[in-house]
Amino acid sequence: MTTTTPTIATGPPPSPPPPVTEGVGQAPTGSLPQSAMRLREIVFGAARAAAVRAAARLGVADQMDDEPVGAAELARRLDTDQQSLSRLLRALSCHGIFAETADGRFCHTDMSRMLREDAPNSLRYIALWCTEPWTWEAWPRLDDAVRSGGHVFHTLYGKDFFSYLHDDAGDSARVFDRAMTTSSTQSARDVAALLDLSGVRHVADIGGGQGHVLASLLERHADVRGTLLDLPKVVAGADPRLREGGALADRVRLVPGDARQEIPVDADLYIIKNILEWDDDSTRRTLRNVVAAARPGARVVVVENLVDDSPSMKFTTAMDLLLLLNVGGRKHTTESLVARMTEAGIAVGEIQPVNPYLHAFHGTVPVR
Repeated sequence: MTTTTPTIATGPPPSPPPPVTEGVGQAPTGSLPQSAMRLREIVFGAARAAAVRAAARLGVADQMDDEPVGAAELARRLDTDQQSLSRLLRALSCHGIFAETADGRFCHTDMSRMLREDAPNSLRYIALWCTEPWTWEAWPRLDDAVRSGGHVFHTLYGKDFFSYLHDDAGDSARVFDRAMTTSSTQSARDVAALLDLSGVRHVADIGGGQGHVLASLLERHADVRGTLLDLPKVVAGADPRLREGGALADRVRLVPGDARQEIPVDADLYIIKNILEWDDDSTRRTLRNVVAAARPGARVVVVENLVDDSPSMKFTTAMDLLLLLNVGGRKHTTESLVARMTEAGIAVGEIQPVNPYLHAFHGTVPVR
């Protein structure tokens, strides 16, 4: 097996946060140190998350336009209690989600607009997904997960996470599907813009969900064919562009299957995006199956969030802990993902940032 030393292509590194020093910029003697105030805010983080969830569920952002609006009028539109709504908006405004004007009205900010359902970069369903009812049950058990190194979901609900989601929490499952669709649609454009498909005639999207990355690539490259492989229920709901009658259907094969069991696809390029985070065994099996299916010289691109070398580490490290809780999985470091790919027999080359949240690991299947 041939391996190469990966080359990391990055832009300017993110600026480190300024150090927090006791006494710097403090108010008069006797006031709380800045670090104590910050810690108090952090431990009350559940209130902040709950406030975002409430605003998303109530549809507050959708009932506001470009002009400031009074709480009374907004409460009328939403059929809520005026005083309670004012309190919610004031709490969110402290964090830049909505803003309060000098005369007590409220208006949009860049962040609050992303809670609108019709926003092109909407995070409404991501906000709902990360605050679903089961999350409030799981987070207090984080110390148990840290002690054991495994998930706590079976202890809480008597079954694994996805069985619970689809058997007992249909509303949450639908939120999950919408959140993943939103996230995939937005990132697919970035992945498609990044990848050079020179010499590629057939691209396989492994565990690609509804196939948004594949669809975006095929739209950019009219001479390329594609295969989408995912679980039967998933490919049945593939992007309409890929299904029968869709604009790209004549260049696509939809293959129901489990990448952890077998990948019956011969392609020039295999894309694996955000599926190597459930557990180490699943990651190893999926990568080995790619190598088993691929011909020598085939390209493999793994796209993942990282818990290092990323300006989005606050978000990604939080998701890393959530994965520990619900499925016993994890987000990768650069080192751990390179190790898994190399162990599977993939020669890792360049590593590129896709956007502030994702990195692309480029590899090839060497001559055996």
